[in-house]
Amino acid sequence: MEVVLFKSEERKNTQEVAAILRQIADRVESGEVVLTRGQEEVRLQIPANVTLEIKVEEETKRTTKKSLEIEIEWPEGEEGSPRGDMSIG
Repeated sequence: MEVVLFKSEERKNTQEVAAILRQIADRVESGEVVLTRGQEEVRLQIPANVTLEIKVEEETKRTTKKSLEIEIEWPEGEEGSPRGDMSIG
């Protein structure tokens, strides 16, 4: 069963998106990510080893829409093990 603990979807320019991704990267590296919006807050403890999933999708309805999804997963209470290398160019 999946329960959504926090969700945000907002239009941003690419500079704003890059700044948010840098903030998230810094927090992931520190081992704790806190997401807040108004009174809503979710605090995550990130283990040293996680699973990183990067996916690009293309959806065609009346227009074509592309998406880049970045997902970080880990089993609660476990340290994941590193997997194969990926590069970004």
